[in-house]
Amino acid sequence: MTALDPSVYAKLLQTNSASLSSLLLKRGLRNTAVRGVRPLAAAEKPMIGPAVTVRYIPAREDIDGSTYSSDPSNQQRKAIDTIAEGHVLVFDCRSIAEIAGIGAVLARRLVYRGCAGLVLDGGVRDTADIAQLGLPTYCLGPAAPANLVAHHASDMNQPIACGGVAVYPDDIVFGDSEAVIIIPREYVGEIADEAVAMEEQEEFLKLEIESGKPTLGVYPPNKETLERFEAWRKARVQAV
Repeated sequence: MTALDPSVYAKLLQTNSASLSSLLLKRGLRNTAVRGVRPLAAAEKPMIGPAVTVRYIPAREDIDGSTYSSDPSNQQRKAIDTIAEGHVLVFDCRSIAEIAGIGAVLARRLVYRGCAGLVLDGGVRDTADIAQLGLPTYCLGPAAPANLVAHHASDMNQPIACGGVAVYPDDIVFGDSEAVIIIPREYVGEIADEAVAMEEQEEFLKLEIESGKPTLGVYPPNKETLERFEAWRKARVQAV
């Protein structure tokens, strides 16, 4: 697994899921927002980091008994005990909201490991506890039943589906109050640069609309609007 370049991380902190979704759409990537997941708690900054993936398949009674939690082959535990600092753990829970994919004790291990966040298209138990840990957690909602009721962790760091979106190991996961976006690693550098520029331009376009200008010619901007934007941008740079 490869850590995210700090300069790219800093640029992504300045953007949001809506802008990233638009920039990915320009590259033909339409299915990038994980469906149904919401943050357990509000956060001051976005969740950003490379993906570590775990796939759940249906549990089977002769394998997933009470002793499986302590089995060295348990892929869920392997991922939790080995995740690198700054990475995001992403679970394929098959969109089953009523079963928990993780609970508060294991979430504390992720905090200790420096995990950047947690995304799962399933439920989470101990939600009030986890919400206070400071670990960004995106899920379908609270669920009391433990994962072994329905899930068997079949593998880790393989391509998975989460909320209907393909997630490959080392993809960049971005989460804010609105959505979780999956960014293919090969695009993240250029998208980060474009996102910063896009946020600056949209700041200007909002001012244009607030001043009373109609949307046509402003959003999207025509030649005259772009010229006004460049003049505004240069004046702001000079004022710094």
